[in-house]
Amino acid sequence: MSTHLPSIENDEEPSAHPLLFVIAAAVLWSTGGLFIKWTSISGLELSFGRSLLAAVTVAIFTRHEGFRLNKVTALAAVLYAALLLLFVLATKETTAANAIFLQYTAPVYLLILEPLFYKEKFRRRDLITVTACVIGMSLFFVGKLRPQDVTGNLLALASGLCFACYFLLLRHKTARDVNRASSVIYGNLLLVLVAAPAGLKVLPHLSLHDALSVAYLGVVQIGVAYTLFTVAMARGARSLDAGIVGYVEPVLNPVWVFLVIGERPSQWALIGGGIIVLAVVCHMLMEAKRGRPSADFADYADGKPAK
Repeated sequence: MSTHLPSIENDEEPSAHPLLFVIAAAVLWSTGGLFIKWTSISGLELSFGRSLLAAVTVAIFTRHEGFRLNKVTALAAVLYAALLLLFVLATKETTAANAIFLQYTAPVYLLILEPLFYKEKFRRRDLITVTACVIGMSLFFVGKLRPQDVTGNLLALASGLCFACYFLLLRHKTARDVNRASSVIYGNLLLVLVAAPAGLKVLPHLSLHDALSVAYLGVVQIGVAYTLFTVAMARGARSLDAGIVGYVEPVLNPVWVFLVIGERPSQWALIGGGIIVLAVVCHMLMEAKRGRPSADFADYADGKPAK
């Protein structure tokens, strides 16, 4: 991964296995749905404070990487800001399970878009994976749905598409010009500007509970989690392993919401989410068995932005 933390890494001292850092990051990421649901403020109001604190936190931890900004990094920042906002809005509208599982369809878009952008061959097993995930995605729209559930589901799918486009940008020949830490920092700052009218209006009336929730989301759920994931990749965690372990996030996300708030995802959503996770993980393992690290999925973890 291009974002390293040499001040944290020390090869001469015993250190924890890098995948432990991935697990810790995934667990922190998985709490996003709970704290987004737990606040009484709107998605835009929440995004203002969350992104402001996240930008500051990531900047502190990655300041040695610099803050350079060019056209490619700027585009990556826009995509990051979009996926972040869409995910928050989706979680506010629909269940946390729907939002996180549908965002994790991003690798499916990659299987479709990479052959178009990079002239890569679309293989039969890719078609099987895409078909399985589309079936899983369709189950989120089965059963009794409130209008806001449909809206939230579509926002989550759009967030996943932005996530996939972010990764496609990292694979471009100009990807060496992308400072991933900067894209996260500037993406959060861009979102702060977008959400400022709503955020500044509610700021004087923010309750202690909402303020602490927003602070946790910005500092810990994004800032600290991003740093832990970065340390894991810098210490040699394989992208394939990190990608598989990273699926702890969509599995745990609805669990926290159910245990604390009591929100129950529909049976169809759970089945659909299970199909998506199983299809993606199986594809990753098949690619590894064939001796080719999956550029579609394994490296997807290596380019993963905080969200």
